[in-house]
Amino acid sequence: MRISSGSIPRVLAILSDIHANLAALEAVLADARARGCDRFICLGDVVGYNAEPEECCRLLMENGVVNILGNHDSYITTGENCTRSKVVAGIIDDHRTRLSPQSIAWLGRSAPLIRDGDVLMVHGGPDDPLDQYVREVDATIFPDDVNVLFVGHTHVQISHSFGEKLFCNPGSVGQPRDGDPRAAYAIWHDRQLSLHRVDYDIERTIAVMMERGYEPFLARGLPQGAQINGRIDTIIVR
Repeated sequence: MRISSGSIPRVLAILSDIHANLAALEAVLADARARGCDRFICLGDVVGYNAEPEECCRLLMENGVVNILGNHDSYITTGENCTRSKVVAGIIDDHRTRLSPQSIAWLGRSAPLIRDGDVLMVHGGPDDPLDQYVREVDATIFPDDVNVLFVGHTHVQISHSFGEKLFCNPGSVGQPRDGDPRAAYAIWHDRQLSLHRVDYDIERTIAVMMERGYEPFLARGLPQGAQINGRIDTIIVR
């Protein structure tokens, strides 16, 4: 998807990796609106991991959020599944039973990427917008004519300037993995970036997972801001 130059709103909230965590998404949307945001872009992965995919899709649709296709979203829209993890594949199978045709169709309309002038937004990275894990970053990551690069996928909140070029991962709304359990997002305002963290009701998210039959280990990382296996991730700046 290409947005005409200058048409990205002045106060834009950039979300990523919601992963079916409704309590976190509600907290982020409320915080962003309180800070003056009236438009929202999600860098993908609305579904996966947590237990409320339908509720998250509907809330995003109600708020007019533009979504970029994430790898978990693509499992739903393509009918394929994750080959890296049986756990992830099992959750996607569950989400297929919970998502309405309307929500699946909305996910299917997700953009592969967004480009506006010198700003590029992707889920993964510039080499593979869907599934590139950007775990190290230096000035060579920017494609030609790109000065501002937004990525998701790693669940690590970071921004770094390389001269006039800016790299940002807004972090994860629904499953932070950088050691901070608070929901993460970014605001892009007049070419100025700010990173934000928001407390949310983690126990509410866990309670829904348990009510819907998810194994307790699937929620283990949420209070620590970690992966399911407890690992804390980072993005290295070179």
